[in-house]
Amino acid sequence: MLRRSGALGTLIALLALLLWAPPAPAAAPAAADGSCRVLAPGASAAERAVAAACEQVAAGVWYSWGGGHGPQPGATYGQVDPTDPASEHDPERLGFDCSGLIRYAYAQAAGSDLLDGTASAQYYTHRAAERFTADRGLAPLLPGDLLVWGTSEDLHHIALYLGAGRMAEARQSGTKLMVSDVRLGGDYYGAVRVNTGLVNGSLFRTWGTGVWTKELPSTAAARVYAFPGPTTIRVQCQKHAETVTSDGYTNDAWSYLPDYRAWVTNIYIQGPAWLDGVPTCTF
Repeated sequence: MLRRSGALGTLIALLALLLWAPPAPAAAPAAADGSCRVLAPGASAAERAVAAACEQVAAGVWYSWGGGHGPQPGATYGQVDPTDPASEHDPERLGFDCSGLIRYAYAQAAGSDLLDGTASAQYYTHRAAERFTADRGLAPLLPGDLLVWGTSEDLHHIALYLGAGRMAEARQSGTKLMVSDVRLGGDYYGAVRVNTGLVNGSLFRTWGTGVWTKELPSTAAARVYAFPGPTTIRVQCQKHAETVTSDGYTNDAWSYLPDYRAWVTNIYIQGPAWLDGVPTCTF
C-alpha cells in the first residue's frame, strides 16, 4: 500500500507540473518608456506615419525653423526665426520644424504629399476623418492623430500622438526631434485624425490670399481662419445670406465648411456663384 501510494503521489506531482504555466510578465508601462514608437493600437496608415517620424527621432535629426517645407517632403535646411535667438544656427541644420515633420511622416505613410503646409493648414485639412476638442482630452485619441496648440486663427504647433500620453514632435530651435508627454494645459486646441483614403463630400478650391472664414455667414462675424493662398476645401452646404461685394464681384451665397466649422463667401470659391451639386443649408 505504501509503494502504491507513493507512485500515485508522484503521478499527481507530475501532472501538476505539466498543467502549471508561469504567469506572463507584466508589461512595462508604455508612458514610462522614452522610446519613440506606437504605444497603443491604431490604424495602419497612422502607425506607418508614427514609424516614419520615429525613424527621424532615432536618427537624432535637428529641429530647424522652416525645415521640411521644400518641393518634396523631407528634411531641409532651415531659416532664422526673427522671434527666436536660438534659431541662429538653423540655416546650418538639416531638419524639420513641427509641420515639416508631420508632412514627411504622412507622405511616407500614404505615398503622397497629403499634408503640405503649416500647422493650421494641416489641422484644417479636408482629409479629416474626425476632430477632437481640447476638453475631450486624450481618451478618444489613437496613435497617428495630430495634436495642435494655439487659437482657431493661429495654430502655432503640431505634434504626432504615439499613445499612452506621449507624442513625437519637432519642438523648438536648439533641440533635436523628441518624444514628450502631451501638454494638455495652456493653449492646447485639440486633435484631428487624418483620412489617407478617399474623401467624402464636395471638394472645391479657393482663390486669393488672406481670405477669412467666419463663424456666421456675415462679414461682421468673428474670424475663424484665413486661407494663406489657394486651398482645397470641403463644402457641406450653401445658403443665401449677406450680400458681399469684393474684388469686383457681388454675391449673397455663402458656403459652410465643416472642417473649419465656419463660413466663407462664395466669391472666393472657384466656380459659379451658386456651386453646382452642393445642397442648400437647412441651418
